Amino acid sequence: MTEPRSLNAPSSSASPTPQVEESSETSYRALVDAIQDYAIFTLTGTGHISSWSPGAQRMKGYAAAEVIGKHFSVFYTPEAVASGWPDYELRCARAEGRFEDEGWRVRKDGTLFWANVTITPIYDESQAVSGFAKVVRDMSERRRLEEIEASSRRMSEFLATLSHELRNPLAPVRNAINLMRLDTSLSPHAARCRDMIDRQISHLTRLVDDLLDVGRIASGKVGLRLRNVDLRDVVERGIESARPVLDLRGQQVDVSLPDEPVAFRADLTRLVQVLQNLLHNAAKFSPAGSRIAISGEVTGRLLELRVSDQGCGIQHDALEDIFSLFVQRSPVSEAQNAGLGIGLSLCRSLVELHGGTIRASSAGLGKGSTFTIQMPCIKHQPADTVADTSPRTGALRVLVVDDNRDSADSLAMLLEMLGHEVSVAYEGETARAIATRFSPHLALIDIAMPVMDGFELLKILRAQPELPGTVFVAMTGFGQPADHEDTHAAGFHAHMVKPIEMSHLEMLLATVGRRIARGE
Repeated sequence: MTEPRSLNAPSSSASPTPQVEESSETSYRALVDAIQDYAIFTLTGTGHISSWSPGAQRMKGYAAAEVIGKHFSVFYTPEAVASGWPDYELRCARAEGRFEDEGWRVRKDGTLFWANVTITPIYDESQAVSGFAKVVRDMSERRRLEEIEASSRRMSEFLATLSHELRNPLAPVRNAINLMRLDTSLSPHAARCRDMIDRQISHLTRLVDDLLDVGRIASGKVGLRLRNVDLRDVVERGIESARPVLDLRGQQVDVSLPDEPVAFRADLTRLVQVLQNLLHNAAKFSPAGSRIAISGEVTGRLLELRVSDQGCGIQHDALEDIFSLFVQRSPVSEAQNAGLGIGLSLCRSLVELHGGTIRASSAGLGKGSTFTIQMPCIKHQPADTVADTSPRTGALRVLVVDDNRDSADSLAMLLEMLGHEVSVAYEGETARAIATRFSPHLALIDIAMPVMDGFELLKILRAQPELPGTVFVAMTGFGQPADHEDTHAAGFHAHMVKPIEMSHLEMLLATVGRRIARGE
């Protein structure tokens, strides 16, 4: 490969001897030839290729004899050539002393790759531009990763928006159900209808939560809040969470656990979620009235927890596939009950985040199945105590702010039936006026409101001297970790995701009541 002399290392003021010049050029040529990850070549002043390196051949597919003498626009897409882009690059390099760009380039076989391109002028002894040196780097892999990241980000944003849009109409329905639960005059028929609606709302809410969790896990945005937890506590909470589905199908759960406490490091909420999903799965694919077994044992420092059912079983070749996202467990004949195929994939991801494993086993179709979780446990360490969340009596003044009138009115009715004094505002300006004369102990504020959103309203209310002890709680359909961080940074005391569960609302009211009792 013949390189222009101006590409060699700078010379001293003394003229080099022919031997030194030849040695320098040989060293330079060896260096360029050794570079395989970059295409390095030179152009004449008119853009025709005048030298070619092994790295250029490797990247673009042309041998030196095929390409030297051709115009370098051969590497550009037809659209770029038609727009005059190659000549524009040379004009910029000539005028500015350097040109750098990224874009699609074409290999000899017609395939495209994403390239980072740098063009610098080559000057002759009179400092006139005699040609150009061009360095090209293949950035296709980086661009692919950026596109994957962007796609993941768009999916997360879509799921968060979907969650918000679904949760908002669910909120007044959940509030209405809770109101009906407080009404002791309901007929048995109405109570059964209420329970049926409650179960379907819970199911839809859980599907939304699972979809969001899958998206967060895929993008590495799930963090665990680890502490010492007790196995029996996890099992009891998991059964309680799955109780509506179990009761509906008349199924009983038999529990066999070690007599002595078994503690291990885990995120209690996430592990209960895993057990709840496994119990829902067992209930769904088992006959009504059947029994489900939960058993646990410790071997050395390894905890093994099993959930077994008497259901439809699993084919041997599907035992691993069922943990893949959107793969359904049930046979075709039961496809109407199969769900989205999210739960087991989510279980595996959450268990593995804890450093554990989960596997499925079955003797075949119609012979039931067992799901086994293995996790490291802790010897002789008690579980962390949980703060007292028992309800406290005493009426509170509560301000509810939500532009969704059904959601605001139904929540206000529920709070009033629980014995509290409630004021309602449907937009920020009204909320500000009410708050200064009402002096609420608790303000439940929707975030996504028109004109004045929840963040702006919070800033105004926190500056009011009449509200020194008010507890401000964000009430929103957005529930991702970043959303919690945003509301916390803005100054909200808590973040509640719609539809608000009755138990969560009662715990919040109890917490505020205790603050007042302590004079805070």
